[in-house]
Amino acid sequence: MSILVVQIIIKQWDKSQRTPKHVEDRAKIPSQYPVLSPPARYVFDNQCLVDQHGDDLLGNRVQYSQINDNVIQFDRFQINLTDMTLNYLAQADSESEARLIGSLDNSWLQCHYDWRYGVNEGGFYYWLYEDVTLNIISVDNVSEDLFMIAEPKKIVKL
Repeated sequence: MSILVVQIIIKQWDKSQRTPKHVEDRAKIPSQYPVLSPPARYVFDNQCLVDQHGDDLLGNRVQYSQINDNVIQFDRFQINLTDMTLNYLAQADSESEARLIGSLDNSWLQCHYDWRYGVNEGGFYYWLYEDVTLNIISVDNVSEDLFMIAEPKKIVKL
């Protein structure tokens, strides 16, 4: 039985952190890491290993659910477990139009997208910006260096 390995790297910042120094510091953050369990955790009856890195300033940033027996939604992505394909949703709800990214069998994909959220905290309203990288593959055996030993089959900037 294959295991879906999903690694997400989140960089978050507010308007005060847009200086050239902040941009340079964020650019130094890797786009892939070794998969270590823990902190990586198995979900969906051990069908999926989730490995989260980076910022989570508001808490519980990464949302995932099983839409039906064949579809898992992870952040803005849907994974079809029948044909092992990855789709991107421009909006986080499962009703929006999905864009096919590619197949996940035995070679990994890397996706990047930028987003911003309006945050109301302590009576103050501000924008929280983020840059998200998703590394994903379906494999029979999980190894720590899964995303480190080979380049992704496809890199997509959304």
